[in-house]
Amino acid sequence: MGRLQKRVCKLVLDYFEATYTKELGSIAWRKIREILTAPELWQYAVLLNNFTSPCEVEKRLHEKGYHLLLQEALSARPETLKCYVNKSPGKFPSQRHQFDRLKEYYILNASSLLPVLALDVRDGERVLDMCAAPGGKSIALLQCALPGYLHCNEADVHRSRRLKQTLESFVPKSHMNFITNFDVDGRSIGKLCPQMYDKVLVDAPCSNDRSWLFSSDAEQATTRILQRKTLPGIQTALLRSAIHALRPGGSLVYSTCTLSKAENSDVVANILNSCDDVIPVDLSDLGTALSHEFTFASGVRHGLLVLPDQGKSWGPMFVAKFRKKIQ
Repeated sequence: MGRLQKRVCKLVLDYFEATYTKELGSIAWRKIREILTAPELWQYAVLLNNFTSPCEVEKRLHEKGYHLLLQEALSARPETLKCYVNKSPGKFPSQRHQFDRLKEYYILNASSLLPVLALDVRDGERVLDMCAAPGGKSIALLQCALPGYLHCNEADVHRSRRLKQTLESFVPKSHMNFITNFDVDGRSIGKLCPQMYDKVLVDAPCSNDRSWLFSSDAEQATTRILQRKTLPGIQTALLRSAIHALRPGGSLVYSTCTLSKAENSDVVANILNSCDDVIPVDLSDLGTALSHEFTFASGVRHGLLVLPDQGKSWGPMFVAKFRKKIQ
């Protein structure tokens, strides 16, 4: 078989079972569980790199039944943003990193594009990707527009190396002069760079549901479940730092890849209750436009929550947006 078959960690699954049955309801969780625990049902998208000429890749994608994710849904879609998806599960082969040769595409979960679309970066803007590794959202941002400068931050040393390699694999050297890599704790950026950015993306560290299910042994699962209680505090601190780093009138997007209410809507509510200089931005139009490609949870205030579903096995992905008031 070559690769070992992925195995579900029972401790993590039992924890999710108890938590998400309560938060989402037994019927919704049962459908989500069916997708999360079956990698053979997962779908993967292909984001083209417009710094190359991937004509042959597009031809192969069409032959395999892929279609453009945003072709008709969003009238304001950047023409340079091309993401191909397939209704059937499966994964297009990845490309290896090669020195001095750019990759033509990036494999990702299609829901990862939602934070990028919500941020709506324009040419010339000053942008911060606060928790940028492994780099997929930074690459997607660069497919939408060319910022005045893009600061990609990742505090973890090993993940920061991976981020740098990703950028080298997708961005021509001529464009690297407006991209800067940070490796500082995101919670300190607000003090280091007050009111510096037009747009900030906080794709926060979270209890990544898919990853936790398949990358945990019993000891790791116990530790992760205990640490999960600390994550909302970290996420809230990152958001407060991002707000300090944002110029008045600027926009901030917060995202996670978990279903957890404590890490999603509760964090957003905490920010709105404690920070009087930001207001929520309604993303319902984005959700409506993409409802044929994604399954969104109902009743989520101040954000969108993508639920893995049969034939739409993207997510989990939570997205919320804020705008900083002009004093």
